[in-house]
Amino acid sequence: MKILLVNKFYYIKGGCETYYFSLKKLLEEKNNKVIPFSMNHERNFYNEYKNYFIKNIDYNQSNLLEKIVGAFKIIYNLEAKRKIKKLIKEIRPDIAHLNNFNHQLSPSILSPLKKMNIPIVYTAHDLKLICPNYKMLNKNGLCEKCKGNRFYNCTINKCVKESRLYSLINTFEAYIHYIFSSYQNIDIIITPSKFFKDKFVEFGYEEDKVRYLPNFINIEEYKPNYNFKNYYIYVGRLSEEKGVINLIKAAEKNKEYLLRVIGTGPIEGELKKYIEERNIQNIVFDGFKIGDELKALIRNARFMVIPSIWYENNPMSVIESMALGKVVVGSNIGGIPELINNDKLLFKNNDIDSMANIIREIFELTEDEVIKIGQKNRAFIEENYSKEVHYNKLMEIYEEVINKYEGVKK
Repeated sequence: MKILLVNKFYYIKGGCETYYFSLKKLLEEKNNKVIPFSMNHERNFYNEYKNYFIKNIDYNQSNLLEKIVGAFKIIYNLEAKRKIKKLIKEIRPDIAHLNNFNHQLSPSILSPLKKMNIPIVYTAHDLKLICPNYKMLNKNGLCEKCKGNRFYNCTINKCVKESRLYSLINTFEAYIHYIFSSYQNIDIIITPSKFFKDKFVEFGYEEDKVRYLPNFINIEEYKPNYNFKNYYIYVGRLSEEKGVINLIKAAEKNKEYLLRVIGTGPIEGELKKYIEERNIQNIVFDGFKIGDELKALIRNARFMVIPSIWYENNPMSVIESMALGKVVVGSNIGGIPELINNDKLLFKNNDIDSMANIIREIFELTEDEVIKIGQKNRAFIEENYSKEVHYNKLMEIYEEVINKYEGVKK
């Protein structure tokens, strides 16, 4: 099978890209032909289709003129449309599997696929299709006011970067694609969490069009270590929705325990400033890590914390940590409880005291108790998140959609 695999970044930027490249590798192991489509970037991995990629777009680094041009590209990127059209004409894929494509690639890529009768599946790593700022989170907390296509609430509440202008652009984008039914070109939406599936249905998508299929890992690449050193970790993007500032404040309440923070992001400077001003000594920033170096840091930790304050989906960092035999504690929000599945390891969302108490309780567990939870987590991942389970279920979705198109052609 020839599969057009779409993602706007072609390097490891976050959990979505971790899944994307793992999926690419898995599909190729099963003798499928994978054709990537993405943006060019200096950090990109090598691939033979890079001439079809669009120019890199960085909305954070652009000047005023570039921001104006970028505002139009968020809504409809003509370069992406032109290049994907050329690619599918020459390659003729059997199916297109989209991951993160909004803003840089934009829904402009959907119409050429539809016109050329290429079946489209989309893995929803966030809530962009039903929320203009993708997070259902703003400065006031969790927000679902755009339900019922009331996207104007994004502008009223300045949901995007707390900016009226950015929020207006995303509001306009949402209405344009709603009016022209852009997302109706997608045949099947795959959600890695049951929580996300329920949200899409609640916000108006047909239940039969939304399928639950969790992320996966190659379990053979994750050798567990049930022993540990005396520190705990956070792994992920340093951004507001991840709740890292809450974690820092919870760590401040537990000064006898060492927290290691792994990752980078837009609020890194703010976090470091907070620590420096208060002379907090029990927090170490390790920066962005991948591969064996990241696994080693997780493998030797006592446990991992996921403090998100938004509707987290199916976090790869949790799956990887559990596969390495680690205890994981997290917020009782979104898809996190589906993974942790233990009320004693869940703290109240956006509650620093609740988090601090759970952290303290895990440090008070005996070594045997920690090991027992880690072993249970490893078994859970082996049973439910293996690449074979994922591949077989994904192929069922692919074949179902392809068969529908074949039926129409006949």
